[in-house]
Amino acid sequence: MDDERKKIIVNNETEEDRVYSLSLRPQYLDEFIGQPELVNSLKVSIQAAKQRQEPLEHMLFSGPPGLGKTSLANVVSHEMDARITVTSGPAIDRAGDLIGILTNLEYGDVLFIDEIHRLSKVVEEFLYPAMESFKIDFVVDKGPLAKTINFNLKPFTLIGATTRSGLLASPLRDRFGIFHHLEFYRAEDLSCIIQKSAEKLKVGIDHASAEAIARRSRGTPRIANRLLRRVRDYAQVKTEQGDIHLPVVKFAMQSLGIDEYGLDDIDRRILTVILQHYKGGPVGVEALAATLNEEVDTIVDVVEPYLLKIGFLTRTARGRELTPASLKHLRANDLAPENSQKEFFSSS
Repeated sequence: MDDERKKIIVNNETEEDRVYSLSLRPQYLDEFIGQPELVNSLKVSIQAAKQRQEPLEHMLFSGPPGLGKTSLANVVSHEMDARITVTSGPAIDRAGDLIGILTNLEYGDVLFIDEIHRLSKVVEEFLYPAMESFKIDFVVDKGPLAKTINFNLKPFTLIGATTRSGLLASPLRDRFGIFHHLEFYRAEDLSCIIQKSAEKLKVGIDHASAEAIARRSRGTPRIANRLLRRVRDYAQVKTEQGDIHLPVVKFAMQSLGIDEYGLDDIDRRILTVILQHYKGGPVGVEALAATLNEEVDTIVDVVEPYLLKIGFLTRTARGRELTPASLKHLRANDLAPENSQKEFFSSS
């Protein structure tokens, strides 16, 4: 059960998760729920590119995991009637791998690189001329026999996705013509996503149940769909009809260790460790990760953004600190002693 709880929030998708995620993704912009300003801007860019009969400019999507960067890349390719090639920064080890991908692209194709900030410097340098002038230069042979071969590419659209845009090298960032940052979703939008996903999964769900799942989804569609699938399992086993109702949602969330704010065991561990070991903070993220025996990237990319958004954590130059709101939540769940309020403010 502990592994199952952790997988709900942390980005450890199984093969089953990936198959379901693909089946629940929107195909076109009119089907995409949430991010209204981004969607409207994309519609204009796509319509203009179609009128000019040109490929879209290179675009960069940034934001926390699970907000729809990969889905948007697939939507763009569908809207442009283009073929999409999907890869990731860590998967491209050598420049030769990138050259093989680029030379196989047809006119107007979309190349999607997830976690683009993790590309190596050598691979990045091959991307610069490919993005700017649709050509690549590579060296064959060595020493006196070495010579540079220029290879012209067919115009394509590169879509990059990153959870940490600050780690992108400036020369690479400057070559993107379109930038979009994805924000956490409103509960109303997540409720609509959950109801549409339930239709595709052929499971009944009422409005109150969809809202209850949405409030616990951390503003993230990926987590909303995962929770929906887990609640569907409980509904199938615990009820005769298999439909999702509010009591089933509450029972499933309690079993999974997810509270009304969407916090799970990892979130509560982080908050209680900061309170008990570091007196409410400040504490550096490396020290926090070592105490929790978690990866720094997991805390920074997956857990921390949501805690910052709901005001349970602050990030200062000295480190991470708890807020009165998080302390109140911990005390309500019997995770902080009664006198912690006084100790918290005296140490701040």
